[in-house]
Amino acid sequence: MNTTTVPHVPALLGHGGLAGTEAPLLTYCDDATGERVELSASALAGWASRTAALLHEGCGLGAGSRMAVLLPPHWQTAAVLLGAWSAGIAVSFRLAATAGLTPVGDETGPLDAVFAARSRIGSWLEDVPEAPHRFALGLAPDGAPLAEVPDGYRDFIAEVARYTDSLPGYAPVRRTDAASADGTTFREWGGVAHGLTELIDLRPGERLLVDAGRYEHPVQWLLTPLAAGASVVLCANLDPSGLHARAAAEGADRVLGVGRA
Repeated sequence: MNTTTVPHVPALLGHGGLAGTEAPLLTYCDDATGERVELSASALAGWASRTAALLHEGCGLGAGSRMAVLLPPHWQTAAVLLGAWSAGIAVSFRLAATAGLTPVGDETGPLDAVFAARSRIGSWLEDVPEAPHRFALGLAPDGAPLAEVPDGYRDFIAEVARYTDSLPGYAPVRRTDAASADGTTFREWGGVAHGLTELIDLRPGERLLVDAGRYEHPVQWLLTPLAAGASVVLCANLDPSGLHARAAAEGADRVLGVGRA
């Protein structure tokens, strides 16, 4: 693979890949609750920029900082990840597997920030790593702030609302900077996403349906469609019997792991 042509993570963010269009980029739906949230490219870029400002200006974090994300695939999770990467922060993911929590990346070192789902903080209490900055997310359909904030945490929605959606002006993220806490670089993550787009033959302008319960890693449901110039329908609690109906209703061209819809 010619690495000079492979997109890297910073190139997929608000500097280019998310900007300039009101077309749907990320649609989040939940078959169990009926929730459906649709974000345009510019709307998601705004969320990412405000998150980057919260981390950079509000927490003093940037290149060289490390944070953990204990969140399921969700449109707010996309905002957190894209904001962190816009600020050059290395992220450690923790995915909820059927056999328990599966850490992804190195979480043995000190962390500067943690983002965790409010509904899971109680059960994860002993597993949530320590960090100077801790944010809880309610993951409400309308993006509403928490009614009650857990002790030792700040409400992400309330805090991020303090910032504007223009990307803060600080040193640009380098391809060789660490994108994840295990040392994987932004260029390497971009390469992985690019490789997956080729594997599933995802093309610019197409719409990819992703089962959020099966494909939890953000390289699958977030970076891959960005790398392809495609949009994504991220579906939680996907009813297998209604897969084709859901794909048709959302205008999906492909279903991750299945092929063309």
